[in-house]
Amino acid sequence: MKTDQSEVKSALKVRNRRVHMANERTFLAWMRTSISIMAFGFVVEKFGLFIRQFSYFVMQSGSGRSAEPVPPGVQTAGYSSVLGVVLVAFGALMGVLSFIRYKKVEKQIDADTYQPSRILDIMLTLSVLIIGIFLVLYLVYRT
Repeated sequence: MKTDQSEVKSALKVRNRRVHMANERTFLAWMRTSISIMAFGFVVEKFGLFIRQFSYFVMQSGSGRSAEPVPPGVQTAGYSSVLGVVLVAFGALMGVLSFIRYKKVEKQIDADTYQPSRILDIMLTLSVLIIGIFLVLYLVYRT
């Protein structure tokens, strides 16, 4: 009888190990996603800076005048800079929320009371939607 209980406990520990490892893989996938969003935000912001500098260079070289430096306060940041900073912040927030979710699910697995959470799913969907809308608007109005 005692061996039956130890076998059940052993099987339960193995099952929980597998579930904990799946939880960890999910956490790592969320971390990769948040890092990707932050990297995309960084690229968007730096690409906007490159376009502004390139436009300034083309305008100055085409006019035949010597290029004078533009004071920093004269140029506006542009939509790409704002979107880039928002994406970096959003990616960082997703990383923190994914850790919170990981720890919450870990406790729920141990207590056998798992309840799915949708906040990260909603955030990721909204970020993809917002990025898509911004890119469509940028492409339509830029040309």
